Amino acid sequence: MPELPEVEVVRRGLSRRLTGTALDAVEVVDPRILRRHVAGPEDFRARTAGAVVTDVVRRGKYLWLELDSGEALLTHLGMSGQLLLQPPDVPDERHLRLRVALGGDPGCELRFVDQRIFGSMAVTAMVPAPDGRPGGTGSTGRPPAALLPAPVAHIARDPLDPHLDEGLLLRRLLVRRSGVKRALLDQALVSGIGNIYADEALWRAGVHYDRSAAGLTRPGALRLLEAVRTVMGEALAEGGTSFDSLYVNVNGESGYFDRALAVYGRAGLPCRRCGTAVRRDPFMNRSSFTCPRCQPRPRPGSGRGPRRAVRANRASSG
Repeated sequence: MPELPEVEVVRRGLSRRLTGTALDAVEVVDPRILRRHVAGPEDFRARTAGAVVTDVVRRGKYLWLELDSGEALLTHLGMSGQLLLQPPDVPDERHLRLRVALGGDPGCELRFVDQRIFGSMAVTAMVPAPDGRPGGTGSTGRPPAALLPAPVAHIARDPLDPHLDEGLLLRRLLVRRSGVKRALLDQALVSGIGNIYADEALWRAGVHYDRSAAGLTRPGALRLLEAVRTVMGEALAEGGTSFDSLYVNVNGESGYFDRALAVYGRAGLPCRRCGTAVRRDPFMNRSSFTCPRCQPRPRPGSGRGPRRAVRANRASSG
């Protein structure tokens, strides 16, 4: 599933082309892509046709087009969704679900392609952000409005959001008794972090995924948050992580961060820091990848690894 860096790459590509542009004719190829727009395809077309995009904004893995009508065109890419900007004469992609003609530019259209149809689009009302700050990350040079789509109101801010309240996040994290990776994946605590970047950040911080979040020290939690930001920033610079053709940017190009992954997907291969074989464990119907030496498993009931190993991890993580 695309995580924060991949969605941010898409957002930036859309923003460069769509901000200030009117949405003209909308063709709903497959109504299933509008399952969250409960009023149906005709209502969707009526509320988007002629609307002008004033900004493209993201919070976590959600992105939306702010419309001059005061509503938002909310999109989630799901497992395999792609938002592509294509010339109309390019043959339709096999899994094309929706097409939008763009006003003032007959040479480009927006296409939503989704193989598995876990993604969605919906026009929705905007509501005040709970903390009164800009709703997400935009690109117009001015902060986005202190509004966000109603279905996103429960989604927390993400690690790259300049309006994230870091102190509040740390306080909430350090009272969690669940494993720290479960906490990182909780989109109501901090959004945008998925399986890949959680594993990579935990490796960089020298923390095992099953260690209790409440067992972290505040400096340790700060190091982990900085590791999350660092790995996501590096992924963003590489255009995201593409393991197959399901994630691409708006031009249909893949990202390259998969080449720099330290542990995720590298079971049995040497740790890039110490050379120990990377371990794969089942985790919440997915997998977790760790270095047994750099990220020692916590002792039962302690939430912490052996003291000697913890000191080594702190040294290795700076």
